[in-house]
Amino acid sequence: MSRRIAIVEDDPDQRANYLDALTRHGYEVRGYPNRAAALTAFRARLPEMAILDIMLEDEIDGGFDLCRELRALAPHLPILFLTARDSDIDRVSGLRLDAWDYLTKPVNLQFLAVRVTSLFRIVDALKSPAAAPEVLRQGELTLEPASMAVKWRGTPLNLTLTEFWVVEALARRPGQVKTYDALMQVTRQNLIEKNSINTYIRRIRRKFQEIDPEFDGIQTVFGLGYRWQQS
Repeated sequence: MSRRIAIVEDDPDQRANYLDALTRHGYEVRGYPNRAAALTAFRARLPEMAILDIMLEDEIDGGFDLCRELRALAPHLPILFLTARDSDIDRVSGLRLDAWDYLTKPVNLQFLAVRVTSLFRIVDALKSPAAAPEVLRQGELTLEPASMAVKWRGTPLNLTLTEFWVVEALARRPGQVKTYDALMQVTRQNLIEKNSINTYIRRIRRKFQEIDPEFDGIQTVFGLGYRWQQS
């Protein structure tokens, strides 16, 4: 059975392009032009993934509002923002709403399809308990890739998908520098800049410091990137 995807996009041409691209990859796709139409459909039947624009017709932040409403209906549903709004403030706002990803337009349609497939693989991994799940430990850090669970000193952290990928990449090679280029690859995003990596790192550090004000596990290597401090 094909996976059900909902696309909420007010531009009819872009909506048609996304529907066509994902349908050709075997997905069952439904498109909606605004928040009201999408929410009515979601209350009747939830999709298995939702792709949301932020600006929806006359609602400047309609996608953000819809994300909140959808989260109330389905706390663990994969939600992606696909939008022309590329400021760090908007990215942070989207990820704070527990979106799994934030992509900016224009987006390569093949990349979008690969991204969707990758996220569904994560969904499947979370639903399929492993007999002996991998556990990565670095000092006070405990990380379980299959469930994307992260703990610091035994206390769980609520990381977004991209933040998890960054922490995992750093912690797997403690003491080794992850360059900006390498971290850009880790985020699996096609349009990302050095400043965006810095923003991710600031948010990650802040979350660790909420648990441990003395946290200094992520070191800056000026001009090159970051590394996880060896225990």
